[in-house]
Amino acid sequence: MRVTSRSARTGSTNGRPHSSRGSGVALDDVSKSIIEELQQDGRRSYAAIGKVVGLSEAAVRQRVQRLVDSGVMQVVAVTDPLELGFARQAMIGIKATGDLEPIADRIAALDEVDYVVITAGSYDLLVEVVCESDEALLSVLSNKIRTIENVMSTETFMYLQLRKQTYSWGVR
Repeated sequence: MRVTSRSARTGSTNGRPHSSRGSGVALDDVSKSIIEELQQDGRRSYAAIGKVVGLSEAAVRQRVQRLVDSGVMQVVAVTDPLELGFARQAMIGIKATGDLEPIADRIAALDEVDYVVITAGSYDLLVEVVCESDEALLSVLSNKIRTIENVMSTETFMYLQLRKQTYSWGVR
């Protein structure tokens, strides 16, 4: 399991944080240490973390719950979709006009989408999708993403092999 902080993967589905802006939750050194411990091993026990950070198991459990409830972090199992029977994973660059947030929200609501960011540069949005087949990817592009109002164009980057996927960059 991995622990991702608020800025890791942003979106509005499945309980993920909606944006990468600060949560307003003050992170003291102990909370940061708890996050770092969980980033190293998301299955580490609260008792083991407590020994490292100088808190009881119950106090660590409460802090972790507050961090999760506030959207500062989430504890998830990170997988390689291609190893789990999904034949196609891709990043889609999207050019759009108008207000980008409603477009990003509509795309984030799609089941096949696991990552949406509003960007500066050649594309207005970057979207990661995981699909069961090339036909399913084509359907997502043609029948879902490209039909959203103000989506002007898309460019799809097909994943051939996942070489690295990590969210353990620590805290600041």
